[in-house]
Amino acid sequence: MPTLRIEHSAPDYDAWKASFDSDPLDRKGSGVRSYRVMRAADDPNYVMVDLEFESHAEAEALLAELHKLWDRVQAAGLIGSPAGRILDAVETVDL
Repeated sequence: MPTLRIEHSAPDYDAWKASFDSDPLDRKGSGVRSYRVMRAADDPNYVMVDLEFESHAEAEALLAELHKLWDRVQAAGLIGSPAGRILDAVETVDL
């Protein structure tokens, strides 16, 4: 199951979270099966989001749409230095 990992700064986390929660790209309709939002322990204005998909094609399509969205929200100062990468889990161990 591929994961799209997104990372960027969010100078105003509350404003960013409100925007994220408004779901401008329709996560469920785009194939997202689950997601996790994380903040860096040493910088609460640095956000990481993992979006899980059934297929690489769905993850790649949403990443392409995110690039368009990032251009708009970055210009508005909502995020800084966005990056996205599609990952494949190769091992998961519960201890």
